[in-house]
Amino acid sequence: MENKFWSHKTVEVSDKAKIGEGTKIWHNCQVLDNAQIGKNCVIGHNCLVDGGAKIGNNVKIESNTDVWNLVELKDYVFIGPSVVFTNDPNPRAKYSKKDYPQYGKWEATIIEEGVSIGANATIVCGNKIGKWAFVGAGSVVTKDISDYALVVGVPGKIIGWVCKCGNKLNFDSNDKAICKICDRKYSEKEEKVNQLK
Repeated sequence: MENKFWSHKTVEVSDKAKIGEGTKIWHNCQVLDNAQIGKNCVIGHNCLVDGGAKIGNNVKIESNTDVWNLVELKDYVFIGPSVVFTNDPNPRAKYSKKDYPQYGKWEATIIEEGVSIGANATIVCGNKIGKWAFVGAGSVVTKDISDYALVVGVPGKIIGWVCKCGNKLNFDSNDKAICKICDRKYSEKEEKVNQLK
């Protein structure tokens, strides 16, 4: 059966991986057993998609990024170059979680729909980044991030809010905002932002 995705001749793809139609995988990537990649994704050169990793539809992963087991990227996520994901909160070479489960366990990381993560950011496992949030380049995420949050720094802190289209929101005294670019409307209450209809 012919593949419905495209991969460069240097790519290694397991027969046990699931890859959606229209996806493109560039030079020197590896996709391992039981990895899941959705439709119309683009994976830049020198990336690894581990077994157990889940990648949704229309996801773009730039070069030099490894997506480990227990990392889930939902639809329309953008991952900048050299982003680092983790899945072990207290790694030891001598005491693997498989052989020494009493020392802890691997932890999942969930990246919700539409999130953008800038180049060289690090996402510490066990956290969720809310939908349409924006993580600045070089930031280190160490806790859950709210929907539409703009996060920068080490450790990452919320310094503002962004629209679904990616532009910064400015809230008025009534805790309402209208995007100056696309006119979407939002409300903010207790550091939670919701899009209004």
